Amino acid sequence: MITLCMDTSQSFLVLALFRDGTKLGSCQEPCWKRQSEELFPKLMKLMEENGLEPEDIGEVVITEGPGSYTGVRIAMTCAKVFCAMKDVPLYTLGSLQLAAGTLPRASVLMDARGHRAYYAVYENGVLQGELSAVDVDEIREMTGPDETVIGDGRLIGREDRWPDLAANFMALKPFWKKAENVHLLTPEYLKPSDAYLVKRG
Repeated sequence: MITLCMDTSQSFLVLALFRDGTKLGSCQEPCWKRQSEELFPKLMKLMEENGLEPEDIGEVVITEGPGSYTGVRIAMTCAKVFCAMKDVPLYTLGSLQLAAGTLPRASVLMDARGHRAYYAVYENGVLQGELSAVDVDEIREMTGPDETVIGDGRLIGREDRWPDLAANFMALKPFWKKAENVHLLTPEYLKPSDAYLVKRG
């Protein structure tokens, strides 16, 4: 089984091909606002390097958000069209869940602009509490010095830290959610929390 994984929800373009769970090749490159231009050329190159044709792909996995409004839709639209035409299953993962991977515990944040970030805490791939878009100062207050921070850490005075997202796709396979109807699949978007609206409004 050939699995195609795609993530265009944040600043990277992430593509990966797996055969029966073993990675054949991957791409994780900074590509802010260029994912739509780079996705197909990078994917075609990756497939050519591994001697694969579109007909060889047996399943597709993408991130459903949150993230860049346009970015999330790039991979999702491509996946929906391909899976509908080829009649192959489509699965999704959360964007922050992908970044957290299977770490025992991690705080994940992704820049949401306007002094906000998409934020969540995961333990072994499982969401703890809520996934929300909150003020960066709130996240800084909630995040202790010993907390593992994944993603855009610079927003709270920490280092940016992005793991091997391609590898995390397969590590999180138990959490894949199948889209029963690809035509009805929509991105997950988050609105600012009430606390943010009070603080900034």
